[in-house]
Amino acid sequence: MQTIFACATAPIKSGVAIIRISGPQSLSILKEITGQETFQKRTALLRKIINPVSNEIIDEAVILYFTAPNSFTGEDVAELHIHGSRAIIVELLEILSAFDNTRLAEPGEFSKRAFENGKMDLTEAEGLADLIDAETKAQARQAMRQKQGLLGSLYDKWRSELISILANIEAYIDFPDEPIPEDTTKIVEQQVRGLIEQISKHLNDNQKGEKLRSGITAVIAGAPNTGKSSLMNCLAQRDVAIVSDIAGTTRDSIEVHLDLGGYPLTLIDTAGLRESDDKIESEGIRIALEKANNADINILLFDANKLQNIDKKTLKLANDNSIIVINKIDAVNNLSAPNEIERLSPILISAKDQIDVDKLINRLEQETKDLLEISSDPVITRQRHRTLLIETNESLERFTLNDELEIASENLRLAATSLGKITGHIDIEEILDNIFSNFCIGK
Repeated sequence: MQTIFACATAPIKSGVAIIRISGPQSLSILKEITGQETFQKRTALLRKIINPVSNEIIDEAVILYFTAPNSFTGEDVAELHIHGSRAIIVELLEILSAFDNTRLAEPGEFSKRAFENGKMDLTEAEGLADLIDAETKAQARQAMRQKQGLLGSLYDKWRSELISILANIEAYIDFPDEPIPEDTTKIVEQQVRGLIEQISKHLNDNQKGEKLRSGITAVIAGAPNTGKSSLMNCLAQRDVAIVSDIAGTTRDSIEVHLDLGGYPLTLIDTAGLRESDDKIESEGIRIALEKANNADINILLFDANKLQNIDKKTLKLANDNSIIVINKIDAVNNLSAPNEIERLSPILISAKDQIDVDKLINRLEQETKDLLEISSDPVITRQRHRTLLIETNESLERFTLNDELEIASENLRLAATSLGKITGHIDIEEILDNIFSNFCIGK
């Protein structure tokens, strides 16, 4: 097996950079580049790093050595904590590449080797990737729970139950003349029905885990000149959209990512909703309506000066996921909203003067929390999991002891295989590269 190496930290100027080495030559490489013959495992040592060719000292580093199987990858591993100079990083990687049977690691290859050596299952590996990518506290917590194996343990438990049921059924295949006792039949059917119910409940989660991982969307929709771009800039706390009195300034959607109370939200400013002969603006309006209809939250914006001539195009978008906002209250002395707006409990603000915008932010934060807050129970975080769980239940739904025992057992086997694909506890080489290729090089 080749020994692999890579920079496990971003290859940029920094105080410290970490070079990770994994494979059978890790120890011999350490000896060559330090001139030291023995290394105490799992102990930090300060040593000079030497270029074996020129015999020059290139850096002074903290070195850690881990022996198999007690390492991240399950192999012999060395970590060099060097100074984060780009020149030192490049030179050290060149030195490592000169050793026989070594090469630069591919994206995610350290984690892939950890999986192959039984250090983690696929759900834990995916949790690790999500933890690295997490941008909010809630995303990090969910990823950490998955990395700790909570999701994989649940699926392994269900798979073990299936294998146990399958063993009971297959025992009778070898003795076709012996009928299955009635009490055994009832127990098996109850067990299968119980698994179907547990998996169905797990699937019926409103996709909270996936939404938390990717974030939810909130679209600001309304007629031209209602202050959508001003509100966008106000909520983002920076200028991300052009603000102008000219109608139709925003023609394409503009997105900004926010952290609301630890939860991820993508805020989208859209083209003003109106009839237009301009082909480009019309396309922007079409996109605006599409995004509003698909959004998790709709912020429907109305101009306080034009409430008596209500904007029907925007009002038509109102649903249970809508937050009704009346903007420009600074320009109106006596605000009088028609009943069709009043009954929707609008929030009154001035985006320009930032009057009561905090009320909208609090409402947005609460709506986001309601959509994303999850319990401590394991949740589905990827479409891959959901698809395989649906396949599992479809196989279980087809199971009946009225069929030939070979057919009944095959349906149980298919269900167990689908569950095994989630954690990787079967031969699934075809999906490994897809999962681990999304990791960074040093992981």
